[in-house]
Amino acid sequence: MPSFRRRDVLAAGALALAMPREAAAAPAVRGLDPRFAEVVDPAARPETIYSGGRWCEGLCPAPHLGGLVFSDVKANRISVLGPDGRARTFRDPSNNANGNALDRAGRLVTCEHRGRRVVRREPDGGLTVLADTFAGRPLNAPNDAVLGPDGAIWFTDPVFGIRQPDEGVMAEPAQGARRVYRVSEPGRVEAMTDAADQPNGLAFAPDGRTFYLSDAGAALQPEGARAILAFPVGPDHRLGPPRRFAELDSGAPDGLAVDGAGRLYAACEDGVRVFDPDGIWLGRIATPRAAANVAFGGPEGRRLFVSAGGSIHALDLRVAGR
Repeated sequence: MPSFRRRDVLAAGALALAMPREAAAAPAVRGLDPRFAEVVDPAARPETIYSGGRWCEGLCPAPHLGGLVFSDVKANRISVLGPDGRARTFRDPSNNANGNALDRAGRLVTCEHRGRRVVRREPDGGLTVLADTFAGRPLNAPNDAVLGPDGAIWFTDPVFGIRQPDEGVMAEPAQGARRVYRVSEPGRVEAMTDAADQPNGLAFAPDGRTFYLSDAGAALQPEGARAILAFPVGPDHRLGPPRRFAELDSGAPDGLAVDGAGRLYAACEDGVRVFDPDGIWLGRIATPRAAANVAFGGPEGRRLFVSAGGSIHALDLRVAGR
């Protein structure tokens, strides 16, 4: 009977591990609740529609501007991805632009890290500064923006852009808190809440009565917040006390989007997590790298765009964005 030495067994095991094996690919769409099948085909897989960036953010479908507007924060550039799949430069340099949104007139509103301001692009290509100070002091580093149901622009102001050298200019915060602001006209900046450690993505429910906010404090310190907050919105646009809508066990929530039925889509470390309006986690759409931003677009509003690292992915859903 042959004898086997331990080192021979270990060597054989190492060789087996080194041999190529056919790995079972994890499903891109993972349902945790039967209702998730109403959102997306369980067999669907995201398509990579752009790659080669450094850190893609600020997804904003804008057909009148040529396609999908997006920021490459670390490359200091805004581009437009056309229907032909080609990206053309829209603004370079961009002041390390991050979040983008359209106002009611279809003008592009952009959050700048390096400029520490929020600007609006006019039809002639000029830029109007909507916000760059609060209470006489510079903003931190505006991050993401959304058009509110009241027609004003709401934006978040964490410190990421003044704490990470490849996303802006290093500086000490001039503000005593990291807030969400509302700007109804150039220079008229109102503080809406400072409840989040590092406010990031933001969105409104379809009826405008709930405001969602990512608290991404864990992105800067391991023990920081990693939650999505939900605020009631009063008739005067004021926010009531927040409740914890969802809590993550790792990573930090980033960009947010909402569909027509009020489900919330959150860019997270493991992809896009989808929650029903009651905060129940319905399922996940996986991405190769941590998801940073998410937006609805396409002819029927059913195409979900997701940025993850230097790439942008797209997936057609069974539901449309609001």
